[in-house]
Amino acid sequence: MAGEKYALKISDVYEIIKMQNITPIHNSKAFLEGIINLRGRIIPVANLHRKFGLPDYTSTKKTRIIVVKSRNEMIGIVVDKVNQVIRFSDIQPPPEMVAGIDGSYFEGVGITDEGVISILNIDKVLYE
Repeated sequence: MAGEKYALKISDVYEIIKMQNITPIHNSKAFLEGIINLRGRIIPVANLHRKFGLPDYTSTKKTRIIVVKSRNEMIGIVVDKVNQVIRFSDIQPPPEMVAGIDGSYFEGVGITDEGVISILNIDKVLYE
């Protein structure tokens, strides 16, 4: 998002799908983009750019929706792109702020050969 790399625990990820039409839902949380129909199942879709006060995304061929399972619900999250599945050699506690975002939204910071990547606490991000 917004030029920064973030990670999710693989155990939180249900599916990664290509961007599709999102039907807006009025009078909902400001960061809720709307809903999609995923094989007959209605899935709410969150826009973390809005949640974190970042400039909104521009949909491209690389834009994806990551469907996560959080608190026994399926929720989609719009991301600029998905890079890869990686294993961290080390995970450190999150700092108080990460790229201008409150550190409490992160489970930690993963260390890789390419640098550090912030690991999102998906329950906290979606429900607080």
